Amino acid sequence: MTILPALIYLNSSVQGYVMPGIDHLPRFTWIAALAAAVALSACGQKAQAPQAQTPQVGVVTVKPERVSVTTDLPGRTSAFRIAEVRARVDGIIVKRDFTEGSDVRAGQRLYQIDPAPYRAALNSALATLTKAEANLQSNALLARRYKALISEKAVSQQEYDNAVAAQQQAQAEVAAGKAAVETARINLGYTDVTAPISGRIGKSLVTEGAYVQQNQATQLATIQQLDTIYVDVAQSSAEVLRLRRELTDGQLEKAGGQGAQVALLLEDGSQYADTGTLQFSDISVDTSTGTITLRATFPNKNLALLPGMFVHARVQEGVSQQAILVPQQGVTYDLKGQATALVVGAGQKVELRQLTISRALNNQWLVTSGLAAGDRVIVEGLQKIHPGVEVKAVAAETVGSAAATAQSAPGKTASPLSESTPAKL
Repeated sequence: MTILPALIYLNSSVQGYVMPGIDHLPRFTWIAALAAAVALSACGQKAQAPQAQTPQVGVVTVKPERVSVTTDLPGRTSAFRIAEVRARVDGIIVKRDFTEGSDVRAGQRLYQIDPAPYRAALNSALATLTKAEANLQSNALLARRYKALISEKAVSQQEYDNAVAAQQQAQAEVAAGKAAVETARINLGYTDVTAPISGRIGKSLVTEGAYVQQNQATQLATIQQLDTIYVDVAQSSAEVLRLRRELTDGQLEKAGGQGAQVALLLEDGSQYADTGTLQFSDISVDTSTGTITLRATFPNKNLALLPGMFVHARVQEGVSQQAILVPQQGVTYDLKGQATALVVGAGQKVELRQLTISRALNNQWLVTSGLAAGDRVIVEGLQKIHPGVEVKAVAAETVGSAAATAQSAPGKTASPLSESTPAKL
Protein backbone atom coordinates (compact mmCIF):
# COMPACT_ATOMS: atom_id res chain seq x y z
CA MET A 1 0.00 0.00 0.00
CA THR A 2 1.39 3.41 -0.94
CA ILE A 3 1.42 6.42 1.41
CA LEU A 4 -1.28 8.53 -0.32
CA PRO A 5 -4.05 5.85 -0.33
CA ALA A 6 -3.16 5.02 3.26
CA LEU A 7 -3.72 8.62 4.34
CA ILE A 8 -7.11 8.74 2.62
CA TYR A 9 -8.11 5.49 4.28
CA LEU A 10 -6.99 6.63 7.71
CA ASN A 11 -8.76 9.96 7.38
CA SER A 12 -12.08 8.28 6.59
CA SER A 13 -11.65 5.65 9.27
CA VAL A 14 -10.91 7.81 12.29
CA GLN A 15 -13.49 10.58 11.84
CA GLY A 16 -15.75 8.98 14.48
CA TYR A 17 -12.99 7.63 16.69
CA VAL A 18 -10.73 9.37 19.16
CA MET A 19 -7.59 7.58 20.36
CA PRO A 20 -7.06 7.64 24.11
CA GLY A 21 -4.43 10.11 25.30
CA ILE A 22 -4.43 12.18 22.13
CA ASP A 23 -7.92 13.65 22.11
CA HIS A 24 -6.45 17.07 22.78
CA LEU A 25 -4.44 17.02 19.52
CA PRO A 26 -5.77 18.30 16.26
CA ARG A 27 -7.04 15.62 13.97
CA PHE A 28 -4.56 16.25 11.14
CA THR A 29 -1.58 15.99 13.55
CA TRP A 30 -2.12 12.46 14.74
CA ILE A 31 -3.32 11.38 11.33
CA ALA A 32 0.05 12.45 9.98
CA ALA A 33 1.78 10.56 12.79
CA LEU A 34 -0.12 7.40 11.95
CA ALA A 35 0.79 7.76 8.25
CA ALA A 36 4.48 8.08 9.14
CA ALA A 37 4.26 4.98 11.33
CA VAL A 38 2.65 3.01 8.52
CA ALA A 39 5.38 4.11 6.09
CA LEU A 40 8.14 3.14 8.53
CA SER A 41 6.51 -0.24 9.05
CA ALA A 42 6.40 -0.82 5.30
CA CYS A 43 10.09 0.07 4.98
CA GLY A 44 11.01 -2.36 7.75
CA GLN A 45 9.38 -5.18 5.87
CA LYS A 46 11.55 -4.60 2.72
CA ALA A 47 13.78 -7.61 1.75
CA GLN A 48 17.53 -7.34 2.45
CA ALA A 49 19.94 -7.11 -0.64
CA PRO A 50 21.60 -10.48 -1.50
CA GLN A 51 25.28 -10.89 -0.68
CA ALA A 52 27.85 -11.45 -3.47
CA GLN A 53 28.81 -15.03 -4.31
CA THR A 54 32.38 -16.27 -3.59
CA PRO A 55 34.45 -15.68 -6.75
CA GLN A 56 35.30 -18.78 -8.72
CA VAL A 57 38.75 -18.96 -10.28
CA GLY A 58 40.50 -21.43 -12.56
CA VAL A 59 43.76 -22.81 -11.22
CA VAL A 60 46.60 -24.97 -12.48
CA THR A 61 48.32 -27.19 -9.93
CA VAL A 62 52.09 -27.05 -10.19
CA LYS A 63 53.68 -30.43 -10.89
CA PRO A 64 57.45 -30.81 -11.45
CA GLU A 65 58.11 -32.52 -14.76
CA ARG A 66 60.92 -33.51 -17.06
CA VAL A 67 61.37 -31.02 -19.88
CA SER A 68 63.91 -30.43 -22.59
CA VAL A 69 65.29 -26.89 -22.29
CA THR A 70 65.72 -25.19 -25.66
CA THR A 71 66.58 -21.74 -26.90
CA ASP A 72 65.74 -20.06 -30.20
CA LEU A 73 68.64 -18.31 -31.90
CA PRO A 74 68.71 -16.43 -35.21
CA GLY A 75 71.27 -17.48 -37.79
CA ARG A 76 72.12 -18.05 -41.43
CA THR A 77 72.92 -21.05 -43.54
CA SER A 78 76.25 -21.55 -45.26
CA ALA A 79 77.63 -24.19 -47.60
CA PHE A 80 79.39 -27.20 -46.13
CA ARG A 81 82.34 -26.64 -48.48
CA ILE A 82 83.10 -23.83 -50.92
CA ALA A 83 85.71 -23.95 -53.71
CA GLU A 84 86.56 -21.04 -55.96
CA VAL A 85 87.67 -22.23 -59.38
CA ARG A 86 90.62 -20.09 -60.52
CA ALA A 87 93.06 -20.06 -63.44
CA ARG A 88 96.47 -21.53 -62.66
CA VAL A 89 98.09 -20.71 -66.00
CA ASP A 90 97.83 -17.81 -68.44
CA GLY A 91 95.87 -18.27 -71.62
CA ILE A 92 92.68 -17.98 -73.62
CA ILE A 93 89.54 -19.89 -72.59
CA VAL A 94 88.66 -22.06 -75.58
CA LYS A 95 85.90 -24.23 -74.10
CA ARG A 96 83.42 -24.47 -71.21
CA ASP A 97 82.28 -27.99 -70.31
CA PHE A 98 79.50 -27.49 -67.73
CA THR A 99 76.01 -26.08 -67.37
CA GLU A 100 75.60 -23.24 -64.91
CA GLY A 101 73.71 -24.27 -61.79
CA SER A 102 74.30 -27.99 -62.33
CA ASP A 103 75.98 -30.58 -60.10
CA VAL A 104 79.58 -31.40 -60.92
CA ARG A 105 81.92 -34.14 -59.72
CA ALA A 106 85.40 -33.70 -58.31
CA GLY A 107 87.91 -33.97 -61.17
CA GLN A 108 85.38 -33.10 -63.88
CA ARG A 109 86.75 -30.70 -66.51
CA LEU A 110 85.05 -27.32 -66.38
CA TYR A 111 87.12 -25.13 -68.73
CA GLN A 112 89.89 -25.65 -71.26
CA ILE A 113 92.59 -23.05 -71.69
CA ASP A 114 94.43 -23.04 -75.03
CA PRO A 115 96.98 -25.87 -74.51
CA ALA A 116 99.15 -25.25 -77.60
CA PRO A 117 101.83 -23.06 -75.94
CA TYR A 118 102.15 -25.44 -73.01
CA ARG A 119 102.30 -28.50 -75.21
CA ALA A 120 105.15 -26.84 -77.12
CA ALA A 121 106.91 -26.00 -73.84
CA LEU A 122 106.63 -29.64 -72.80
CA ASN A 123 108.15 -30.84 -76.08
CA SER A 124 111.00 -28.36 -75.67
CA ALA A 125 111.68 -29.57 -72.16
CA LEU A 126 111.68 -33.18 -73.35
CA ALA A 127 114.22 -32.36 -76.04
CA THR A 128 116.46 -30.58 -73.56
CA LEU A 129 116.26 -33.57 -71.28
CA THR A 130 117.22 -35.95 -74.08
CA LYS A 131 120.23 -33.80 -74.89
CA ALA A 132 121.31 -33.72 -71.25
CA GLU A 133 120.96 -37.49 -70.93
CA ALA A 134 123.15 -37.99 -74.06
CA ASN A 135 125.79 -35.63 -72.68
CA LEU A 136 125.72 -37.49 -69.38
CA GLN A 137 126.33 -40.81 -71.10
CA SER A 138 129.37 -39.40 -72.98
CA ASN A 139 130.90 -37.87 -69.88
CA ALA A 140 130.31 -41.03 -67.88
CA LEU A 141 132.18 -43.15 -70.43
CA LEU A 142 135.08 -40.70 -70.47
CA ALA A 143 135.36 -40.65 -66.71
CA ARG A 144 135.32 -44.47 -66.61
CA ARG A 145 138.06 -44.67 -69.26
CA TYR A 146 140.28 -42.14 -67.46
CA LYS A 147 139.88 -44.05 -64.23
CA ALA A 148 141.46 -47.14 -65.85
CA LEU A 149 144.29 -45.13 -67.42
CA ILE A 150 145.26 -43.11 -64.40
CA SER A 151 146.60 -46.15 -62.61
CA GLU A 152 149.01 -46.66 -65.54
CA LYS A 153 149.93 -42.97 -65.54
CA ALA A 154 148.56 -42.71 -69.12
CA VAL A 155 146.56 -39.58 -68.20
CA SER A 156 147.27 -36.94 -65.67
CA GLN A 157 145.35 -36.55 -62.44
CA GLN A 158 144.01 -33.22 -63.69
CA GLU A 159 142.52 -34.77 -66.79
CA TYR A 160 140.83 -37.43 -64.71
CA ASP A 161 139.41 -34.84 -62.28
CA ASN A 162 138.04 -32.80 -65.20
CA ALA A 163 136.30 -35.88 -66.60
CA VAL A 164 134.66 -36.68 -63.26
CA ALA A 165 133.50 -33.08 -62.86
CA ALA A 166 132.03 -33.09 -66.37
CA GLN A 167 130.12 -36.26 -65.55
CA GLN A 168 128.62 -34.72 -62.40
CA GLN A 169 127.68 -31.58 -64.32
CA ALA A 170 125.92 -33.71 -66.92
CA GLN A 171 124.00 -35.49 -64.16
CA ALA A 172 122.83 -32.12 -62.82
CA GLU A 173 121.68 -31.08 -66.27
CA VAL A 174 119.67 -34.27 -66.58
CA ALA A 175 118.02 -33.60 -63.21
CA ALA A 176 117.19 -30.04 -64.25
CA GLY A 177 115.84 -31.32 -67.55
CA LYS A 178 113.55 -33.76 -65.75
CA ALA A 179 112.25 -30.95 -63.50
CA ALA A 180 111.59 -28.77 -66.53
CA VAL A 181 109.67 -31.60 -68.17
CA GLU A 182 107.60 -32.09 -65.02
CA THR A 183 106.84 -28.38 -64.80
CA ALA A 184 105.82 -28.24 -68.44
CA ARG A 185 103.63 -31.30 -67.99
CA ILE A 186 101.92 -29.74 -64.93
CA ASN A 187 101.29 -26.48 -66.76
CA LEU A 188 99.84 -28.40 -69.67
CA GLY A 189 97.55 -30.21 -67.22
CA TYR A 190 96.43 -26.89 -65.79
CA THR A 191 94.98 -25.99 -69.17
CA ASP A 192 92.19 -28.40 -68.27
CA VAL A 193 90.48 -26.61 -65.36
CA THR A 194 88.80 -29.30 -63.22
CA ALA A 195 86.38 -29.22 -60.28
CA PRO A 196 88.24 -29.46 -56.95
CA ILE A 197 85.16 -30.76 -55.07
CA SER A 198 81.80 -32.27 -55.87
CA GLY A 199 78.86 -29.94 -55.53
CA ARG A 200 76.69 -27.42 -57.32
CA ILE A 201 78.42 -24.90 -59.53
CA GLY A 202 77.19 -21.35 -59.91
CA LYS A 203 77.33 -18.99 -62.84
CA SER A 204 80.41 -18.78 -65.02
CA LEU A 205 82.42 -15.58 -64.51
CA VAL A 206 84.19 -15.85 -67.87
CA THR A 207 83.23 -16.86 -71.38
CA GLU A 208 85.05 -18.49 -74.28
CA GLY A 209 87.70 -16.16 -75.62
CA ALA A 210 88.45 -14.52 -72.27
CA TYR A 211 92.08 -14.15 -71.27
CA VAL A 212 92.88 -15.46 -67.81
CA GLN A 213 96.07 -14.99 -65.83
CA GLN A 214 97.87 -17.02 -63.23
CA ASN A 215 99.37 -14.05 -61.39
CA GLN A 216 95.97 -12.45 -60.87
CA ALA A 217 94.40 -15.82 -60.07
CA THR A 218 91.39 -15.06 -62.25
CA GLN A 219 88.23 -16.54 -60.68
CA LEU A 220 86.22 -18.60 -63.13
CA ALA A 221 83.33 -20.01 -61.04
CA THR A 222 82.34 -21.17 -57.54
CA ILE A 223 81.34 -24.67 -56.42
CA GLN A 224 79.41 -25.28 -53.19
CA GLN A 225 78.73 -28.61 -51.52
CA LEU A 226 75.12 -28.49 -50.36
CA ASP A 227 74.13 -32.08 -49.50
CA THR A 228 75.14 -31.13 -45.94
CA ILE A 229 74.81 -27.53 -44.83
CA TYR A 230 75.99 -25.41 -41.92
CA VAL A 231 73.78 -23.17 -39.78
CA ASP A 232 75.72 -20.51 -37.88
CA VAL A 233 73.88 -18.85 -34.99
CA ALA A 234 74.95 -16.31 -32.40
CA GLN A 235 74.33 -16.65 -28.66
CA SER A 236 75.18 -13.99 -26.09
CA SER A 237 78.12 -14.71 -23.84
CA ALA A 238 75.88 -14.09 -20.80
CA GLU A 239 73.56 -16.90 -21.91
CA VAL A 240 76.52 -19.22 -22.40
CA LEU A 241 77.73 -18.47 -18.86
CA ARG A 242 74.25 -19.06 -17.46
CA LEU A 243 73.96 -22.38 -19.27
CA ARG A 244 77.32 -23.56 -17.97
CA ARG A 245 76.36 -22.54 -14.44
CA GLU A 246 73.07 -24.45 -14.62
CA LEU A 247 74.87 -27.54 -15.88
CA THR A 248 77.44 -27.24 -13.09
CA ASP A 249 74.79 -26.72 -10.39
CA GLY A 250 72.78 -29.69 -11.59
CA GLN A 251 69.73 -27.67 -12.63
CA LEU A 252 70.23 -29.03 -16.14
CA GLU A 253 71.59 -32.27 -17.49
CA LYS A 254 73.40 -32.66 -20.78
CA ALA A 255 71.12 -33.65 -23.62
CA GLY A 256 73.22 -36.68 -24.58
CA GLY A 257 76.59 -37.83 -25.80
CA GLN A 258 75.78 -37.51 -29.50
CA GLY A 259 75.72 -33.72 -29.43
CA ALA A 260 72.84 -31.36 -28.79
CA GLN A 261 69.96 -31.70 -31.23
CA VAL A 262 68.89 -28.63 -33.20
CA ALA A 263 65.55 -27.97 -34.90
CA LEU A 264 65.27 -25.41 -37.67
CA LEU A 265 62.53 -22.87 -38.40
CA LEU A 266 62.58 -21.47 -41.93
CA GLU A 267 61.88 -17.94 -43.11
CA ASP A 268 58.19 -18.70 -43.80
CA GLY A 269 57.66 -20.02 -40.27
CA SER A 270 57.61 -23.71 -41.22
CA GLN A 271 59.83 -26.24 -39.49
CA TYR A 272 62.55 -28.05 -41.42
CA ALA A 273 61.91 -31.77 -41.62
CA ASP A 274 65.37 -33.00 -40.58
CA THR A 275 67.08 -32.45 -37.25
CA GLY A 276 70.62 -31.12 -37.06
CA THR A 277 73.49 -31.61 -34.62
CA LEU A 278 75.44 -28.92 -32.81
CA GLN A 279 79.07 -29.21 -33.91
CA PHE A 280 81.01 -26.63 -31.94
CA SER A 281 80.99 -23.20 -30.34
CA ASP A 282 83.57 -20.59 -31.13
CA ILE A 283 86.41 -20.04 -28.66
CA SER A 284 86.22 -16.24 -28.67
CA VAL A 285 83.54 -13.60 -28.13
CA ASP A 286 82.76 -11.09 -30.84
CA THR A 287 83.73 -7.77 -29.25
CA SER A 288 81.27 -5.77 -31.35
CA THR A 289 78.18 -7.85 -30.48
CA GLY A 290 79.15 -9.75 -27.31
CA THR A 291 78.07 -13.04 -28.86
CA ILE A 292 79.59 -16.45 -29.48
CA THR A 293 79.06 -18.26 -32.77
CA LEU A 294 77.54 -21.75 -32.64
CA ARG A 295 77.61 -24.03 -35.66
CA ALA A 296 75.23 -26.88 -36.44
CA THR A 297 75.09 -29.25 -39.42
CA PHE A 298 71.92 -30.35 -41.20
CA PRO A 299 71.36 -32.94 -43.92
CA ASN A 300 70.17 -31.28 -47.11
CA LYS A 301 69.68 -34.04 -49.66
CA ASN A 302 66.70 -32.33 -51.31
CA LEU A 303 68.59 -29.00 -51.39
CA ALA A 304 65.73 -27.24 -49.60
CA LEU A 305 68.29 -25.15 -47.73
CA LEU A 306 70.39 -22.70 -49.72
CA PRO A 307 73.39 -20.72 -48.49
CA GLY A 308 72.54 -17.33 -47.02
CA MET A 309 69.00 -18.14 -45.84
CA PHE A 310 67.85 -16.49 -42.59
CA VAL A 311 66.63 -19.13 -40.14
CA HIS A 312 65.92 -19.69 -36.46
CA ALA A 313 67.67 -22.60 -34.79
CA ARG A 314 66.04 -24.20 -31.75
CA VAL A 315 69.01 -25.55 -29.81
CA GLN A 316 68.51 -28.22 -27.16
CA GLU A 317 70.60 -26.99 -24.24
CA GLY A 318 69.83 -29.68 -21.69
CA VAL A 319 67.19 -31.54 -19.72
CA SER A 320 65.59 -30.39 -16.46
CA GLN A 321 64.25 -33.29 -14.40
CA GLN A 322 62.21 -31.17 -11.93
CA ALA A 323 61.07 -28.24 -14.02
CA ILE A 324 58.18 -26.06 -12.83
CA LEU A 325 56.14 -24.71 -15.72
CA VAL A 326 53.39 -22.11 -15.38
CA PRO A 327 51.02 -20.92 -18.13
CA GLN A 328 51.96 -17.44 -19.27
CA GLN A 329 48.48 -16.04 -18.61
CA GLY A 330 49.01 -16.77 -14.89
CA VAL A 331 52.08 -14.53 -14.59
CA THR A 332 52.07 -10.74 -14.50
CA TYR A 333 54.72 -8.09 -13.87
CA ASP A 334 54.58 -5.29 -11.33
CA LEU A 335 55.80 -1.72 -11.83
CA LYS A 336 59.35 -2.77 -10.91
CA GLY A 337 59.38 -5.49 -13.58
CA GLN A 338 59.15 -8.30 -11.00
CA ALA A 339 57.26 -11.38 -12.16
CA THR A 340 54.35 -12.25 -9.86
CA ALA A 341 51.58 -14.83 -9.68
CA LEU A 342 48.44 -15.27 -7.59
CA VAL A 343 48.00 -18.64 -5.89
CA VAL A 344 45.25 -20.16 -3.77
CA GLY A 345 46.76 -20.62 -0.32
CA ALA A 346 45.55 -21.67 3.10
CA GLY A 347 41.90 -21.09 3.81
CA GLN A 348 41.17 -20.77 0.08
CA LYS A 349 42.56 -17.23 0.18
CA VAL A 350 44.53 -15.57 -2.59
CA GLU A 351 48.28 -15.07 -2.02
CA LEU A 352 50.77 -13.05 -4.07
CA ARG A 353 54.05 -14.77 -4.98
CA GLN A 354 57.15 -13.20 -6.51
CA LEU A 355 58.75 -15.42 -9.14
CA THR A 356 62.11 -15.86 -10.81
CA ILE A 357 61.63 -16.83 -14.44
CA SER A 358 64.34 -18.49 -16.50
CA ARG A 359 62.83 -18.59 -20.00
CA ALA A 360 59.72 -19.23 -22.07
CA LEU A 361 58.94 -22.73 -23.30
CA ASN A 362 56.17 -22.49 -25.88
CA ASN A 363 53.26 -20.85 -24.01
CA GLN A 364 54.64 -21.47 -20.52
CA TRP A 365 57.22 -19.89 -18.23
CA LEU A 366 60.00 -21.94 -16.67
CA VAL A 367 60.04 -20.84 -13.01
CA THR A 368 63.20 -21.33 -10.97
CA SER A 369 61.97 -19.89 -7.65
CA GLY A 370 58.76 -18.67 -6.02
CA LEU A 371 56.63 -21.77 -6.56
CA ALA A 372 56.69 -25.32 -5.24
CA ALA A 373 55.02 -28.59 -6.14
CA GLY A 374 51.33 -28.55 -5.26
CA ASP A 375 50.85 -24.78 -5.48
CA ARG A 376 47.65 -23.79 -7.23
CA VAL A 377 48.32 -20.92 -9.62
CA ILE A 378 45.33 -18.84 -10.69
CA VAL A 379 45.13 -18.50 -14.47
CA GLU A 380 41.47 -17.55 -14.95
CA GLY A 381 39.37 -14.97 -13.15
CA LEU A 382 42.26 -12.69 -12.25
CA GLN A 383 40.34 -9.45 -12.90
CA LYS A 384 37.93 -9.83 -9.98
CA ILE A 385 40.29 -10.91 -7.18
CA HIS A 386 43.18 -9.54 -5.16
CA PRO A 387 45.43 -10.91 -2.41
CA GLY A 388 43.50 -11.87 0.72
CA VAL A 389 40.18 -12.60 -1.01
CA GLU A 390 38.56 -15.96 -0.37
CA VAL A 391 37.85 -17.81 -3.62
CA LYS A 392 36.48 -21.05 -4.92
CA ALA A 393 39.19 -22.86 -6.90
CA VAL A 394 38.39 -25.21 -9.76
CA ALA A 395 40.63 -26.75 -12.40
CA ALA A 396 41.18 -24.38 -15.30
CA GLU A 397 40.25 -27.04 -17.86
CA THR A 398 36.93 -27.64 -16.03
CA VAL A 399 36.08 -23.95 -16.09
CA GLY A 400 36.82 -23.73 -19.79
CA SER A 401 34.69 -26.76 -20.63
CA ALA A 402 31.78 -25.47 -18.57
CA ALA A 403 31.87 -22.15 -20.37
CA ALA A 404 31.97 -23.91 -23.71
CA THR A 405 28.95 -26.01 -22.76
CA ALA A 406 26.99 -22.94 -21.73
CA GLN A 407 27.81 -21.21 -24.99
CA SER A 408 26.60 -24.15 -27.04
CA ALA A 409 23.28 -24.46 -25.20
CA PRO A 410 20.28 -22.99 -27.10
CA GLY A 411 19.16 -19.62 -25.85
CA LYS A 412 22.09 -19.20 -23.43
CA THR A 413 25.23 -17.12 -23.54
CA ALA A 414 28.36 -17.33 -21.46
CA SER A 415 31.20 -14.91 -20.91
CA PRO A 416 34.77 -15.79 -19.98
CA LEU A 417 35.34 -16.39 -16.31
CA SER A 418 37.70 -13.44 -16.10
CA GLU A 419 34.90 -11.09 -17.18
CA SER A 420 31.89 -12.57 -15.37
CA THR A 421 30.26 -11.00 -12.27
CA PRO A 422 28.76 -12.79 -9.24
CA ALA A 423 25.06 -13.61 -9.58
CA LYS A 424 22.57 -11.89 -7.27
CA LEU A 425 20.11 -13.90 -5.20
